[in-house]
Amino acid sequence: MDAGLKLARVRDRETLTMPNKKYIVDLTDAERAELLTITNKGTVRARKMKRAQILRKADAGLTDAEIMAALEVSRPCVERVRQRFVEGGLPRALNDRPRPGQRRKLDGKQEARLIAEVCSPAPAGHARWTLRLLAGRVVELKLADKISPETVRQVLKKTNSNHGRRKSGAFLKSAPSS
Repeated sequence: MDAGLKLARVRDRETLTMPNKKYIVDLTDAERAELLTITNKGTVRARKMKRAQILRKADAGLTDAEIMAALEVSRPCVERVRQRFVEGGLPRALNDRPRPGQRRKLDGKQEARLIAEVCSPAPAGHARWTLRLLAGRVVELKLADKISPETVRQVLKKTNSNHGRRKSGAFLKSAPSS
């Protein structure tokens, strides 16, 4: 076998096991202390805990393979945490970006108006407010262009209201029965 070919194979094997790291984790003392605090707490989200552990092990000089084995995470996970730390610092590496989600259908004032409607007497021909009636009333009052009964239910769930009770009120506490 040619010596040059043998040397090339050895180099290939080395690059497969320990590639040159583009993102090197080098923590300051303050960052190390913060990560130690996070990993010693029991009230941190699992993702944040795992990312803190990855950073601590990467700072200690462990390879990606050793980190993967110790923490049972994938190579891309370790690489992403390294990259996010180098590019954005510790807060960026530990926390997710805010997710867009959907805008709220009603703001605080509109929710208060909806609750006030629940407290008012039911419309003529109805014994009590239903979620569909309330959704229609919100559109009628032009609080929203359209709204589902489910959204109305979620707004009412945030309060202590019970729209099914005869004497309902947004903040009415049920009196103990005698």
